[in-house]
Amino acid sequence: MSAQPQAVSLFDARPFFEKALTFGVQHGLIDQAKLDAICADAPKGMVQIARYFGTEFLRPELEQAKDRMVNLVSLYLEHSSGGDLQHAAEALRDHSFLSRSKGGSDMLKALIAMPQSTHFGMNERSGFRDEHIPQLAKWALRSLPDYQAELATRSRVAAVVDAALWLAQQLGVDDEALEEAGKDAEAVIRTALLALALKRTDMPDWVLFEKMVLALRKKFATQSDKFNIPLPKGLPDEYVEAVEAVRQSLLQDAPKWLESTVPARKLFDQTPAFMGRYFWLEDALAEVDHFARTTSKAWDKATGGNDDESSLLTLFLCMAAGSTPKTLLTEKAAATLVRKIRKSGLKPEFVSAFIAEHAPAQHQDDYASLWDNFIEDALPTLQSDHDHTFNDAVALLRRECNIGA
Repeated sequence: MSAQPQAVSLFDARPFFEKALTFGVQHGLIDQAKLDAICADAPKGMVQIARYFGTEFLRPELEQAKDRMVNLVSLYLEHSSGGDLQHAAEALRDHSFLSRSKGGSDMLKALIAMPQSTHFGMNERSGFRDEHIPQLAKWALRSLPDYQAELATRSRVAAVVDAALWLAQQLGVDDEALEEAGKDAEAVIRTALLALALKRTDMPDWVLFEKMVLALRKKFATQSDKFNIPLPKGLPDEYVEAVEAVRQSLLQDAPKWLESTVPARKLFDQTPAFMGRYFWLEDALAEVDHFARTTSKAWDKATGGNDDESSLLTLFLCMAAGSTPKTLLTEKAAATLVRKIRKSGLKPEFVSAFIAEHAPAQHQDDYASLWDNFIEDALPTLQSDHDHTFNDAVALLRRECNIGA
């Protein structure tokens, strides 16, 4: 048997920066002056990075800073050049060493700020912040394939989130309302597709959503195979792929709820297979009216059995603001509620009407006084134009209402 020649591939484990620098020197792209400039910049960069992530006074921190700096430069050069050593060497020649390190850092900061989840309650779109620094410390030592894989994953998530925001805006719902609702972007897209297909101009609340479901059941219950929902007109090209994937899941869902005889509320709000898969606005008044028509326990439904003053004031304030009725708010939800109050105002009379209609008769006067006294004292702070950071308003709610961590 004759031996077949084998191709030998050498693995070059050097950082991409070192490869590009060597290539530049060998091919006359990088001269001694540029090498001297890199040697002068490198110690400065090491100290800056060590200080940013910890301290510049410990040798292990400086050693790790060196590794981070080289890796940041390598990430930026390899990503921006597409792995082309000549282009990377030219970039080193034409730009400072520290600017390439900053370029790598900016890449990672942008990545970290991208959403990891399509759930609006877990998705803060406020950019890179100080609390992200520990994540940046880890990513500054990761490889380009790691970065590219994470970028691809987060880009898909971001496309779904941005598509949901665009569709919601077509139906009159802004970003803050979606964040307050804390639902999945896919749920928003499914409901928006249904609403737009039915020529609706507003995102439905529960009462309208139920009517939409009943109307579609009436039309397609015996011919669910003919049910179809088109992509919305004017949908931007960058959202088509994300929306189409969710549209397909909607078409797969449809026969299960079109042919079902289970009441819509029980199916969509209490059945594990459908809970959270569709979105509707939580309209406090519409919900209360709906409960009043369908049950004699509207008060118990709204309060959840909580009758302490803090819980009731939390519930009343949410109702007056037109937000989801809750007896407990997180700090973030409290700030969001204040923002909504300052944007859309309050309707205290809704609460007074709710108390008069649904509160236990023996407590109505006490609850009405509790609410009237609170709103009279709290309104100036809640609507103040001077409290730009909401600190005073949130402190007030923390003191008077039921605010958790």
